[in-house]
Amino acid sequence: MLSYASAAAPIRSGFAESHQRFWNRLARPGTGWTGAERVAIAHEARAAARCDHCRERRSALSPHVVAGRHSAVTDLPDAAVEVAHAVMQDAGRLTRRWYEARLSDGLSDGQYVEIVGTVVALVSIDRFCRAVVVPEHPLPTPLPGAPTRYRPASAVLRLDEAWVPMVPMDNADTPEADLWPAGKTGNVIRAMSVVPDEVRTLADLSAVHYLPNERVRDAGACQGSLSRPQMELIAGRVSVLHDCFY
Repeated sequence: MLSYASAAAPIRSGFAESHQRFWNRLARPGTGWTGAERVAIAHEARAAARCDHCRERRSALSPHVVAGRHSAVTDLPDAAVEVAHAVMQDAGRLTRRWYEARLSDGLSDGQYVEIVGTVVALVSIDRFCRAVVVPEHPLPTPLPGAPTRYRPASAVLRLDEAWVPMVPMDNADTPEADLWPAGKTGNVIRAMSVVPDEVRTLADLSAVHYLPNERVRDAGACQGSLSRPQMELIAGRVSVLHDCFY
């Protein structure tokens, strides 16, 4: 079980519990990848910091003019390695053309979203470990089984909204009704909804790292020792440093 007992400061129990839930899910087959492939995606995301190709692209005026291959540490398809490394190291400069090239390379839109969701969850936990001065958690042992290939029947691609298909805003009376209150969310929450479990993982982590989704619109909502204005000041600064679209 994941633990923060050795952290530099006392840590609320909700963090270890939420992180453990993702670790358990990481090991299991997902929608488009096996458990072994999902853990391999996590290995590639961590390895991106040591990848010479990633380093060259980050220093270039445009990452798309740098030829070469990533320093892969797994046998994942090149397209999957590219997404894991690029999302980890240079997410602010990814383009629709780059995404469509990954589809041409053989990834499905759902597989792409699952990689993105895996990297986002992993980096949230790894950076938390760094902040509280504990080692990164060893990645879990993969569990056997085949991907579910589940796809929401309501998911639709609207190019004026996103690169990938999303579940409609009004999702009442669908298997995805739990993802958000019908008609009451933003595209930042809907973004990964073609793979609903990625939205569920994001909500689970956000509830401890930030706020539960249902409390975000409450200007007085806060948790832990920070006030809401302090939370938003930090969130805004971090977003700027990470070239966040929002």
